[in-house]
Amino acid sequence: MNASVTSSQVLAKSNIQPLFVDVDWQPVINAIAAADKILLTTHCNPDGDGIGSQQAMYDALIAMGKNVVMHNCDGVPRIYAFLKYSEQVTMGAWTSANQDADLVIALDCGAKGRLGMADAFYEGTKLVNIDHHVSNKYFADINVVDARYCATGAMIFDLLIAMNITLTTFSASAIYAAVLTDTASFRLSNATSAVYRMAADLIDAGAEPWPITINIYESQPIAGLKILKASLDTLQLRDENRSAWIHVTSEMYKTTGADVEDAEGLIDYARSIGGVEVAVFIRCDENHENCWKVSFRGKTTADVGALAATLGGGGHKHAAGCSMRGSFDDVRLTVEKAVSQILG
Repeated sequence: MNASVTSSQVLAKSNIQPLFVDVDWQPVINAIAAADKILLTTHCNPDGDGIGSQQAMYDALIAMGKNVVMHNCDGVPRIYAFLKYSEQVTMGAWTSANQDADLVIALDCGAKGRLGMADAFYEGTKLVNIDHHVSNKYFADINVVDARYCATGAMIFDLLIAMNITLTTFSASAIYAAVLTDTASFRLSNATSAVYRMAADLIDAGAEPWPITINIYESQPIAGLKILKASLDTLQLRDENRSAWIHVTSEMYKTTGADVEDAEGLIDYARSIGGVEVAVFIRCDENHENCWKVSFRGKTTADVGALAATLGGGGHKHAAGCSMRGSFDDVRLTVEKAVSQILG
C-alpha cells in the first residue's frame, strides 16, 4: 500500500524559524551557486534520513533550475519508494552520471568509505559533507557537521531557510520522513521542543503524518513478521539483564523469505524490554561471507556511539553500529566484551 504524497507548491509561513541560527551555511550556498552540475548521495544501506534528506535537497535544487542527479551505492528501500523522486535515484558502485558533476553533496554519512564509492567517483569535484553524526570524519572540502541536530533532514530544513527556498509539500514530506525515522517516531531524547515546532512547520507546509507513517511502518510484507518471530527466538539477556541480544543469519533469511530491509527496526523490540540499557542486533552481511553488521541502541545513560567507536564504527549516543569480520561466535564474543565493559 502506498499512501499518496503530492508535491504541490505551498508557501512557507513567514515566521518559520531554523532550529539553530549559529550554523554557517554560506560555504555550502556558495558551492551550490557556483556548480554547473550537482550530484547528491548518501551512505550505503540508506535509511529514512539519508533518502529523505537527499530527495528534499533534490526538490529544492531543481526548483532553483540546477542540473541535479542522485546516486547511491545501494537502492532506495521499499518503505521509502513512495517518495516522489525515488525512481530518479540511480544505484551501484559507479555511474557515468557524475562524470561532469562539479559538486558532490554527501548527506547523512559519517565517513567517506560509507558512501561505498571508489576514489575516482570524486575526481574533479568539490565534495560537501552535511551530517549530524558526532563520529563524523570531516572528510570533505566543505564540512557542515553538527550533532545537535536530530537528523540530517533537520539540517536540510535549516539550509533551505538559509537559502530562502520555499518548502513544497514534497520537500516538507521528505524532511518529515527523515526526522520521523531518526527520532524513532519522535520518541528519542533528540526530539526536542524545537524539533516538534519544526514538525508543525512541515505539516503546515503540506506534510501528512499519517500517510507517511503508513508507508514507512504500516506496510510490512508477511516475511517481515516471519523474520521478527525468528529473531525474537534468538533473544538473550546478559549483563544482569541490562543488555538484550538478537541476531539474524543467512539461513534465517532463507527460511523466512525475508531480506535485509525486513530486518529494519528489529532491534527496537530488544531495547523495549524493561531494565535493558543496551540492545544489540547482529545480522549477516548478505553480500559477503563472514561479515556482520552490528547495531546498537541505548536507552538512558549508555553511550552506544562510544561503544561502536571502540569496534571501528560510530553513530549517536543512543543509536550506532559497526561492521565486523569473522565467525558469528567470534564476533559475538568480541561485542559481548565491549558491551559488558561499557555497562560496567
